[in-house]
Amino acid sequence: MDLDPDDVFRDEDEDPENDFFQGKEASKEFVVYLIDASPKMFSSTCSSEEDKQESHFHIAVRCIAQSLKAHIINRSNDEIAICFFNTREKKNLQDLSGVYVLNVPEREYIDRPTARLIKDFDLIEESFDKDIGSQNGIVSDSRENSLYSALWVAQALLRKGSSKTADKRIFLFTNEDDPFGSMRISVKEDMTRTTLQRAKDAQDLGISIELLPLSQPDKLFNIALFYKDLIGLNSNELTEFMPSVGQKLEDMKDQLKKRVLAKRIAKRITFMICDGLSIELNGYALLRPAIPGSITWLDSTTNLPVKVERSYICTDTGAIMQDPIQWIQPYKNQNVMFNEGELSQLKRIISTGHLRLLGFKPLSCLKDYHNMKPSTFLYPCDKEVIGSTRAFIALHRSMIQLERFAVAFYGGTTPPRMVALVAQDEIESDGGQVEPPGMNMIYLPYANDIRDIEELHSTPGVAAPRPSDDQLKKTSALIRRLELKDFSVCQFANPALQRHYAILQAIALDEHELHETKDETLPDEEGMKRSGVVKAIEEFKQSVYGDDSDEGSDSGPKEKSKKRKAGDASDGNYDFIELAKSGKLKDLTVVELKTYLTANNLPLSGKKEVLINRILTHIGK
Repeated sequence: MDLDPDDVFRDEDEDPENDFFQGKEASKEFVVYLIDASPKMFSSTCSSEEDKQESHFHIAVRCIAQSLKAHIINRSNDEIAICFFNTREKKNLQDLSGVYVLNVPEREYIDRPTARLIKDFDLIEESFDKDIGSQNGIVSDSRENSLYSALWVAQALLRKGSSKTADKRIFLFTNEDDPFGSMRISVKEDMTRTTLQRAKDAQDLGISIELLPLSQPDKLFNIALFYKDLIGLNSNELTEFMPSVGQKLEDMKDQLKKRVLAKRIAKRITFMICDGLSIELNGYALLRPAIPGSITWLDSTTNLPVKVERSYICTDTGAIMQDPIQWIQPYKNQNVMFNEGELSQLKRIISTGHLRLLGFKPLSCLKDYHNMKPSTFLYPCDKEVIGSTRAFIALHRSMIQLERFAVAFYGGTTPPRMVALVAQDEIESDGGQVEPPGMNMIYLPYANDIRDIEELHSTPGVAAPRPSDDQLKKTSALIRRLELKDFSVCQFANPALQRHYAILQAIALDEHELHETKDETLPDEEGMKRSGVVKAIEEFKQSVYGDDSDEGSDSGPKEKSKKRKAGDASDGNYDFIELAKSGKLKDLTVVELKTYLTANNLPLSGKKEVLINRILTHIGK
């Protein structure tokens, strides 16, 4: 019996020649942007989001500019080149006419995008006609083939590195769906054949060619005329190609700035099932907090990175400590001393570095709050222990079938913890994998870590309030009205991090205006104003508060609070007028003084004496 007929637990790392593995685990990308600069790209226009007419050349430049800005944050190790074809001037290593490489000096490789490149590229349209120029590189009475030349130059630019360690891609922007349409039949067939062969040669070297067609306002780009053979589309993929490529263009215009982290093995774990039976597992971190990049401190005079050194100074003598530093831990009115070696031994005294199985429990025993930190995803590996995959599959399938989770003890380099191993089945959608099979190692709390919940209604004989049936009905109606459709945490970007990247971009590129970042965590104000939602909220308030439902409104409490405070000038049983007369305002805290100032719309700035004088002035003393 084949335990794993679909090879879902196969460790791709065991087959370094596997093309799928190499493609997925490539650590960087080499990209060449090929932009058609023919006059047709400048004359063809379409409406933008602001209802302005934009040329296809402008759209291509804007997409690439946004992609470059995102590359610096997302994949800082990627290397790129920008190449125009159908140009008047030429600049390329092969000295081919009609091809102009923008950012790569002659006889140099492609390189990582820089702030200078992005600033220059943002202004390329202003100087393009003067410095580079546009012309038709493919004409009926000539054998010149600028598309062939552009693919040749792009292939040469991507000769750096191996296709096993990097993804090599060519992005081709054009609005000409039949580049050889004006040729005589014999010439057209010959130029089509040589161009397709050049594209095939590039693809055989591991270079993928991605077409980004730009349709005319009154004519859809017909990919079937030529480009379907160049990029290798079959007839079944033609109908889905144009909608998908349109979405790709939109994504390039508005790319999310986030760092792309490599999916490397976080830890290797020996799983001890019982005496004499152990298997090897790989651990992966599926969640990692996204934080801004580290700051490098520079010397103010040399502008070079500074080296940080730590010295300990004795508080009694002021001398720099030379002997090994010791630490103390208070225990029953005395200080217990430890040196660095003893502290390290204490942390590892019961740390075996292994994962040891203790037993199994029903999944119902595992609570949502039994999670001390993000879990680790476990996957079997046969590299060191042959048969690990077979044993893991047997455990995995049995745990899913019996609805059990494994309780284990994990003693790693961090403080040892109890963990729960929860089997996760594979989830597929539309022929693709959504969730991989494996186990999630959830870090459980010890008894010392659990905090009891304070009882809010612990008074003997006093029952906790219970909602009425009408309140439950109105609350359920409100919840249904505010239900989020197709919710996923993947839809929301960290607004603080996006603003951080926008500020960095503005400083690096000398931009006068800060790029607007969309805060996707804000409530849907338009949706909250819909009549059905407003009605559900009002009915809920009426059901809970009754005739005093204005207590929950924006205007009610403010007006009521102002009337009360303005009438008797008191808060928390303080009569500010009497306190002012008796000179006891100084006995109040700053917070208490500010309650009066807030209620009467007075400034809150200044020290305590300033606040008191402001209150006395307002009262008239």
